[in-house]
Amino acid sequence: MYDNFLKIPRTPFWLCLILCGELWAEAPLEKTTPLEMQGDLAAQMVSGLHRDLDRRTSDARSERKTHWSHIVSDEGAREEKRSTLTTILGAVDPRLPASMETLGRPGATGPVAESEHYAIFPVRWPVVPGVWGEGFLVEPHQAALASVVVLPDADELPETIVGLGTGSPLRSEGVFRLATAGCRILILSPLNREDTWSGHPNVRMTNQPHREFLYRGGYEMGRHPIGYEVLTVSSAIDWIESKSPGQRVGLMGYGEGGLVALHAAAIDTRVDATVVSGYFGPREGLWEEPIYRNVWSLLKDFGDAEVAALIAPRTLLVEDATPPTVSGPPLTAGRPHGAAPGVVPHPTPDAVQAEVARAQAYYPAGDNPAGWLQLMETNDKLPGQPETFETLAQHLGISELPTSPATQTPAPGHRPDPAARMERQVKGWLAHTKHVMEEGQFVRKALWEKADATSVDTWVQSTAWYRNDFHETVIGKLPEPTMAPNARSRQVYETDAFIGYEVVLDVYADVFAYGILLVPKGIPEGEQRPVVVCQHGLEGRPQDVADPNNVHKAYDQYGCRLAEEGFVVYAPQNPYIGKDHFRSAQRKANPLGLSLFSYIIAQHDQTLDWLGSLPFVDPDRIAFYGLSYGGKTAMRVPAILEGYCLSICSGDYNEWIWKNVTTRQIYSYMFHGEYEMFEWNMGNTYNYAEMSWLICPRPFMVERGHKDGVAPDEWVAAEYARVRRLYVELGIPERTEIEFFNGPHKINGVGTFEFLRKHLNWPE
Repeated sequence: MYDNFLKIPRTPFWLCLILCGELWAEAPLEKTTPLEMQGDLAAQMVSGLHRDLDRRTSDARSERKTHWSHIVSDEGAREEKRSTLTTILGAVDPRLPASMETLGRPGATGPVAESEHYAIFPVRWPVVPGVWGEGFLVEPHQAALASVVVLPDADELPETIVGLGTGSPLRSEGVFRLATAGCRILILSPLNREDTWSGHPNVRMTNQPHREFLYRGGYEMGRHPIGYEVLTVSSAIDWIESKSPGQRVGLMGYGEGGLVALHAAAIDTRVDATVVSGYFGPREGLWEEPIYRNVWSLLKDFGDAEVAALIAPRTLLVEDATPPTVSGPPLTAGRPHGAAPGVVPHPTPDAVQAEVARAQAYYPAGDNPAGWLQLMETNDKLPGQPETFETLAQHLGISELPTSPATQTPAPGHRPDPAARMERQVKGWLAHTKHVMEEGQFVRKALWEKADATSVDTWVQSTAWYRNDFHETVIGKLPEPTMAPNARSRQVYETDAFIGYEVVLDVYADVFAYGILLVPKGIPEGEQRPVVVCQHGLEGRPQDVADPNNVHKAYDQYGCRLAEEGFVVYAPQNPYIGKDHFRSAQRKANPLGLSLFSYIIAQHDQTLDWLGSLPFVDPDRIAFYGLSYGGKTAMRVPAILEGYCLSICSGDYNEWIWKNVTTRQIYSYMFHGEYEMFEWNMGNTYNYAEMSWLICPRPFMVERGHKDGVAPDEWVAAEYARVRRLYVELGIPERTEIEFFNGPHKINGVGTFEFLRKHLNWPE
């Protein structure tokens, strides 16, 4: 959000740069080969990430097949996978004790409709503190023979299933056939895809679907809308168990409800039989689906086939119905259109069949009761076919359904307002997210109990585990670079003070690092200079900081100025450029347990090795200094790569968890278009202070303009105070500083330059 003003038209500039690059007659940098790549290297870099991610996604599918063939026969391993699925879906909160309330008002608390076999009540049940599931209960007049929890699609009202609204006539008929046969039916009200409550009326309203608005803050806190609804289902089953112990329980879901039903049945082994309709198929295209389906590390362990395998030998019926049509977020007039793109897929019948076959293959004939997984094909592709209900009933111990449901008549009971019900549900889960945000500081404190600040040495030794954990569980860890750097360069600038080179380094087969190296003139032979790596912000380029002919008001040519002081300067191209082009790479990365920073760290790892190999560079004096998204990089990369001897975060340091989760401040990413910003479970692990602790005992500095729109000074100062205290406790207070200046979101270059001179041992 605060980087948006950095975006400027660049096509004419780039055309000039390319033409100028072709005119240079000078040789490339010593010990490199000529760089011959032309065009927009930043766009080519991001395209390379996409190719690498596509390959890793395909490989993950093959690797799952290998390791799941052993898991299915090991109940302990299956429980481990069930626990993993529960965690990554965020269904981790303890549920409240089981109960059920009939909704109404004085004089109107009875059923809203009834027949000679059952009555229909609007109900609610507690899930977690402050959050209730809501919907309709179809309760038989006699003791229930079985219970079925029905999950409509996100854009369906439960009223349509119980005959109180239009739509879903086929499913309504099937539900009432079950009820007439003696089944208890509980129909849930799902979180919908409208944007009515997505925002804060005193801050900003957005066009994010409710599911996305809840996803954003929840994801940062290790929670997820899918997990919210899985908890709601399990709480409903708690009540069913309390009322009818040992009774068979079924789930039936369509569309988004089908997704939730599949995952709920995989996690909750009390479910005996499940129908998934209008949802099932390959998940390798997850990055194109709505972002509220984005699940951290899902594809490392699970496709739909593997989730289904956790249900076996219990019954799963996959109904090949047409999924709901969702082509993107709402385009509500008068609201910023910052919601993430995403389309609900419509897999072909062959793709559905192939995924069903993958699941079935995990249980060869004879290993489990035949028919645990059946594909229910439909001629008209409508959900809720009679044969589906009849098969479900058989697996719930009901041998035969009536050919038609009982006739029901309206009753005077209170009918809930669907809009008010949705408001309660959305605001309830938002309040829960706020609660876990506030509790996050205590969860982080408990996580960090083993860090030993007795001395600098004990701190370094005890935080090694946290560094690796941060890399693996929050950022996502890639293997070490698999290629030699194969450095290529070409000269692009020359001034009285320095020579500038474009540089490209290989990292993986399709992944390269690219940047601009500024080498001061007149370095004596044998002298090794310190390096400052200068990192641009969102939609930026190395030229913004290292081109002597490009004056950008936010960067103030700080790379050039440092080179003029005698520092070697390297300005890397980071891949946060190209709007949805780079954000879709993040979407591809997340289901693999990776992020853009997984690649950025690998690029910097290769870059550090290469810079350290240059004869005029001191490998022990390589510093990092970044603005805005570059400041975001200054927090994450040096926290992991100890090859950076110090780090300066400019225009980004923050109370990062509030920044991503609060719905009360305009600074929050809850209200803006940077949908890639949210990092899985960071709120319970590593805020900015904790990242700074991973940089400690190396020198660390914050540069902060009073008029910077990132966040208020108070947030920045409070988070930095936690860092300052650690350096003082370790007896090294001189290694950390914060500079406030009376200016906007920009490089100030006063205290930070002095900090660099001091800690890089470089004269003014």
